[in-house]
Amino acid sequence: MPHRKRAHVFLPEDLLADVDALVGPRGRSAFIAEVIRDAVNRRRLLEFLSSKEPIWKDEDHPELAEGAEAWVRKMRDEELRIEREKLGDWLDRAVRDTE
Repeated sequence: MPHRKRAHVFLPEDLLADVDALVGPRGRSAFIAEVIRDAVNRRRLLEFLSSKEPIWKDEDHPELAEGAEAWVRKMRDEELRIEREKLGDWLDRAVRDTE
């Protein structure tokens, strides 16, 4: 369990009553921690998405230099080659039988 630290916070009575109705008084800390973590993650994501820095950089994906279609074709061909190596003539016969 991660190290925990006590934080003294003030909440409106009606909000605390709603929390207690959902999780009970003994579930407050876990619930509040979960909600705060979600809010922090959401704000970090929004900050990241609103950044002017491009998310996708071509130099990070050299495999797509010839285009996504060529990369997908190469991956599918490689998968088919591996399947043919494993299954041998059986795959060729099965394909011919369906044509």
